[in-house]
Amino acid sequence: MRINTRTPTYLLVILVVLAIPVTALAAGNTFPEVIPLPTGFFPEGIAVGKGHTFYTGSLIDGAIFRGDLRTGEGEILVPGVQGRVSVGMSFDERSGSLFVAGGPSGEAFVFDGYTGAEKAVYSLGAGFINDVIITRQAAYFTNSFAGEFYRLPLGPGGALPNQADVATVALSGDWVQAGGFNANGIEATDNGKKLVIVNSTSGELYRVDPMSGHADLIDLGSDFVFAGDGLVFKGSTLYVVQNQFNQIAEVDLDSKLESGEVVRTLTSPNFDIPTTAAVFGNALYAVNARFNQVPDPGTADYDAVRVPIN
Repeated sequence: MRINTRTPTYLLVILVVLAIPVTALAAGNTFPEVIPLPTGFFPEGIAVGKGHTFYTGSLIDGAIFRGDLRTGEGEILVPGVQGRVSVGMSFDERSGSLFVAGGPSGEAFVFDGYTGAEKAVYSLGAGFINDVIITRQAAYFTNSFAGEFYRLPLGPGGALPNQADVATVALSGDWVQAGGFNANGIEATDNGKKLVIVNSTSGELYRVDPMSGHADLIDLGSDFVFAGDGLVFKGSTLYVVQNQFNQIAEVDLDSKLESGEVVRTLTSPNFDIPTTAAVFGNALYAVNARFNQVPDPGTADYDAVRVPIN
């Protein structure tokens, strides 16, 4: 009787896998805590695209950088243009369009998130076009120097509107326009029926009707989110980037967006005046604008920082 002393191939494979240290397997799935951006890039907005892709824009010349959250590698997708600025941004997965707020130009830009080609430029209003959020119905842009926002209605599959279709919506209700920066970060509920806008100067959050512009103050009790910049939802939790405070406030909101509570603040030793954040998995990614921290932004080092939110 002949005994087969050879181990079956599938058992060898299993043994090899089991022999790999757990730390080695974990290392292969580790996302970098800090992602370097091009020297002198001076970022402000960030958005997550398909897969591990992220985008960030430059306050120097409006260039758009596309990177990989998993590898930390990236490249310039949209070359800079003298006099152009890229502030907040949002990616529409339906069309692959990247919407970008144009800051002091009063414009909004739309780029192809895959090729970098410019799809459209819209004239919105005088002031500072600061941030944007996309719903199935429209793209909404804030203006930090005017008590209004802008609605760009989107067609099937995220089809872009004509300039004539752009609507200027006045903020009303509880909204109070103060001196300095006012409306800044903007978010939306999953169904697109309500917007949330932060007033950077007053440190208040507002629930806003996207069609009428009527704003209701969200009751945060004794809490404020001063220097509130970018907003990002994860479920019913709203994260508010507080740039000058080097922190992100985690706000637990009720289902009607009538009240909320700052339950904790997230910090990182890698923060250097973060401005906006995007969510990917169980982490936030915030870009460091380093406002007032460097004598020459055009030659400084910049990065994006990963912050776990488990």
